Amino acid sequence: MRTILVLIAVLGLAAYPAMAEGPVNKNAKEFSTGNTQSQEKPAAAQSQEPSMVLVPAGEFTMGSQTGDSDEQPEHQVYVDAFSIDKYEVTVGQYAPFLQAIGANSPIDWKTMNQRSHQKRPVSNVDWADAAAYCKWAGKRLPTEAEWEKAARGTDGRLYPWGNDPPTPLHANYAKIGSNSHGTLLPVGTLEAGKSPYGVYDMAGNVWEWVSDWYDNDFYKNSPSKNPTGPPRGGFKVIRGGSWNSNPRTLRSADRYWDPPSFRSLYAPGFRCAKTP
Repeated sequence: MRTILVLIAVLGLAAYPAMAEGPVNKNAKEFSTGNTQSQEKPAAAQSQEPSMVLVPAGEFTMGSQTGDSDEQPEHQVYVDAFSIDKYEVTVGQYAPFLQAIGANSPIDWKTMNQRSHQKRPVSNVDWADAAAYCKWAGKRLPTEAEWEKAARGTDGRLYPWGNDPPTPLHANYAKIGSNSHGTLLPVGTLEAGKSPYGVYDMAGNVWEWVSDWYDNDFYKNSPSKNPTGPPRGGFKVIRGGSWNSNPRTLRSADRYWDPPSFRSLYAPGFRCAKTP
């Protein structure tokens, strides 16, 4: 099914000539996601809202010279100050949104919306629904650059917690074959996996949508200040890896893509950002 979705999305690229090149091969980056449907020093966490942290303005290292082709070249990017959710949006937070605006529920919503899952991240959400939720909450999806800075800080680290290889204390990952929403951890569980700004679960648990369109070669010509991605495309960027990802995919510089309409069991999810 995923092969069919990718073929459909690739055909859609013909309508977007500004997209320099199609996505790199994802098969080397992740395990199967199951069923598919449609230079400042890192500051201590500063909350503008109880559930958000402020990431100060400044430069950081984006991309990886030793990563995949779409992560190159490694480059310095300046990002204005922004706030970002400390946690992935949860099932308990998503339910009032569905009730308020009458949006279509994720196909497995009855499974997710159980008492035991309220603090686990919502998943099986397409890009438009994620963007709509953030707007409803008075926020927006983070840009790809904002997401990466919030994940890795300004010291060029590989993972949110540093350069040490991931363990189950850092991230929820490599759980292949599970078919229960209970595979996901309640947000904020893994203290050892926090980013330099105190943001949780930026590696593993669920993939996270960001606002940018995907372009394999975008970094070659990316603006050095507040990049927002290509003006159009056939795929949207997702970041951070998931409950069934391999360790390499958990790197903060790793880039991933899906058609905006993509939904999958336990992926993607999202978190929101806000301009101060």
